[in-house]
Amino acid sequence: MRTAALILMAAASLAAQNTAAPGRFHVEHPTLLNLGFEWAIDGDANRNATVEVRFRKTGTAAWREGLALLRIGGERVYRMRESMTYTVPEGFAGSILNLEPATSYECEFTMKDPDGVTGEARKLVTVSTRTEPKPYAGGRVLHVYPPDHQGPKLEPNFIGIKQAYYGIGTGDWTSVRMKKAGPGDTLLVHAGLYRSERTNYVDPLSAPFTGTWSLSLKGTAEKPITIKGAGDGEAIFDGAGNARLFDVMATSHHIFEGLTFRNTEVAIFAGDKEVMGAVALTVRNCRFEDIGVGVWTENADSRDFFISDNLFLGREDQMRLIGWNQAGMRTAGIYPSHLLRSFFAVKVYGPGHVIAHNAVAYFHDGICVSTYGPPDSDPERRASSIDIYNNDIHLSNDDFIETDGGTHNIRVFQNRGVNAAHNGYSAQPFFGGPVYFFRNILYHVPAGGVFKFSAKPAGILAFHNTLIGEQTSRDPYSNTHFRNNLFLGRDTPNRGVMTWANSTANHSSDYNGYRPNRGVRDQYTWLAPAPSKTAYEPTDADWRSFATLAEMRQASGQEAHGIEVDFDIFENLAPPDPARRHHVYHSADLNFRLKAGSKAVDAGAPLPTVNDGFSGKAPDLGALEAGQPEPHYGPRWITWKPFYR
Repeated sequence: MRTAALILMAAASLAAQNTAAPGRFHVEHPTLLNLGFEWAIDGDANRNATVEVRFRKTGTAAWREGLALLRIGGERVYRMRESMTYTVPEGFAGSILNLEPATSYECEFTMKDPDGVTGEARKLVTVSTRTEPKPYAGGRVLHVYPPDHQGPKLEPNFIGIKQAYYGIGTGDWTSVRMKKAGPGDTLLVHAGLYRSERTNYVDPLSAPFTGTWSLSLKGTAEKPITIKGAGDGEAIFDGAGNARLFDVMATSHHIFEGLTFRNTEVAIFAGDKEVMGAVALTVRNCRFEDIGVGVWTENADSRDFFISDNLFLGREDQMRLIGWNQAGMRTAGIYPSHLLRSFFAVKVYGPGHVIAHNAVAYFHDGICVSTYGPPDSDPERRASSIDIYNNDIHLSNDDFIETDGGTHNIRVFQNRGVNAAHNGYSAQPFFGGPVYFFRNILYHVPAGGVFKFSAKPAGILAFHNTLIGEQTSRDPYSNTHFRNNLFLGRDTPNRGVMTWANSTANHSSDYNGYRPNRGVRDQYTWLAPAPSKTAYEPTDADWRSFATLAEMRQASGQEAHGIEVDFDIFENLAPPDPARRHHVYHSADLNFRLKAGSKAVDAGAPLPTVNDGFSGKAPDLGALEAGQPEPHYGPRWITWKPFYR
């Protein structure tokens, strides 16, 4: 009798561990196009709970299906060199994708578990997407002119930004701020050169010794402070080689628009880690040239940036692609890439940022999330709900886009990257997920892999990417899922086309297309962990390699609908030449559109909100759906090819 009672008690205890208990539900910062959510749980030790998602515009009757939230928790993210380790809390996270700006949505989440749900299993929330920030129409207009302006001036007028922003004062008197700008004011910057003579104590531009304009006023969402080109010619802020041109980390709700920034190490510094960070910074329709960094914040309190339609031009070599370990480059008189001339165009931390429609060229990295380390327990102080989309990135000496340091719901989509020396799209690491990589294009990454999933990232969703190159990372990652992608090898010697480095049993891969490299025996490499593993350092014996997709399918149970393809699936596209690793290709010469009737057409799986509205019987593989228009990459005001010869 006692044995039977113990068995019943053990069974009851196991059932309790497997029952899902919903906890805190968190709505992340909305962006213009997407909404992110997190739902903590207890229990569900057997990980068979799910969360179904529906949504509709407020006031309408018809519901639409969204992607199910991703089950996360227990994955160990670590890199021992920096003594960094983090275990992902138990829960769900995910996004409702491809929405309309400035629109209210009812969002329904239903948790289900065969073992039962104890507590509130349904959440219904109403959330609105953001609108693009705009100057306040009813505020004062303060006219800013350069010191050498000739001719009439509109009233009220000021020499330089500092006088209009804080009031007149030079030398020590720049600290006496008696006539500050206020919420809703617009500083209209007229054409000319604004270059501080920083060693001139009484220079009217008032940036003594450092040449930095430090701004600290506070606008509001309804009444931002706007610093905008007047439209009567180019308004140029030149740092004369200084360290920082603008320091805005104490500001809130500022708009920079239609300006040129040049000849400085950091054009706009917006936040220092554990010091302070700007709030709701907008940088739009601007030109950055001869800079080390464009826009930069490392602070967890930075939030809701809108960095859009800018042209960022760095100082790295424009004629050849240079990576970290290029033997003979120094002796040949070529600047080695580990000695930085330009670091990155944009780097952010904190929630709610939008980085869209920018053109980026000649930097070490293109667009980055800060490699901040394990996230704060406060969901308002971590990198989540960040959108990086429709950017055109050309020639990076390391990576195109880095989501390193992100936590939940970072969406990287519809970007085009051509020429990266080491890796394309990076999660090094990611702290739980999901991070979405979908409908991105990549071409010519000679040294590394198309994705850099290292430092044991967790929670990666890769959908509908067109990737001309190999996936090579062997650093184990967890909770990663591939659908509807194209991986096309370039005939790189001694390299297979695909490596799956799964460190946990939670993974999947299906409906992808692969182009094997000719002359290579081991095309597909698979790491299959034991069910109990959450992360580990594998030995050579843990890896298995296969010559064909069919062999890999039989051994792993994955890629039931995967296919092998070749470059004839495209209208007109050839692979980059592996022997010309330093060569620079141009997007204007590349056609990534699928050929009608090719093997990649109608070969994908439906994914709600990702490929709704596909043509034909099923979605196509890769970034571009046949017969549909190509996205606009880069600034919408640029009508020429900015990186073409």
